[in-house]
Amino acid sequence: MKNQNPINSISSVPCHLFPVTLADYIPIAALNQYAYCPHRCWRMFCAGEFIDNQYTIEGTSLHDRVHTVGEGNREETWQIRAIWLKSEQYKLIGKADLIEAEKGEWYPVEYKRGRKGEWDNDELQVCAQALCLEEMTGQSVSSGYIYYAHSHQRQLVELTDELRQSAIATIEAVQTLLFTGAMPKPVKSKRCDGCSLYSSCLPQAAEKLGRYQEAS
Repeated sequence: MKNQNPINSISSVPCHLFPVTLADYIPIAALNQYAYCPHRCWRMFCAGEFIDNQYTIEGTSLHDRVHTVGEGNREETWQIRAIWLKSEQYKLIGKADLIEAEKGEWYPVEYKRGRKGEWDNDELQVCAQALCLEEMTGQSVSSGYIYYAHSHQRQLVELTDELRQSAIATIEAVQTLLFTGAMPKPVKSKRCDGCSLYSSCLPQAAEKLGRYQEAS
């Protein structure tokens, strides 16, 4: 007999069939973008701007391969891919790459191109998925994973109180951003180097303009 799991009821339901108004919910991916750069998040989710580069194309290709909808067992681990998650408490919604259950423990697995970065935006995305998963299953989720395609390895993400509070604070910040539509100023940093929206943002130009205005 097929296993009955708490998230089976929505595991194969397309996003547009959820009985919710999606405009009232925050895309889980927006937390990742905001933690990486608030200005980039505004351009993507408020202004509706997006430009592909080699990194985004590689990432899309990776997710297309991962998002083969279905479920099954891998040895003692139950897996389900491309599952929609949502939280009423935090007003979150989004698609998880992979959810696994082993020995009664649930955990999300997020796939990323490249290797582990210097920032915590990927960890925040995993934590947000875990918050949704906890609400949907009624079970505590203590950890998750990020699979980096470049290294072909999983990175363990411990869902500590500190990470949870950081995720909740980011949720609140994104809610404010989406509600007000106020554009955060672009700030030049190392993160700009691989950003596909760099040519639209031009943070260096903003810095120079600011220095010019101060000098005048």
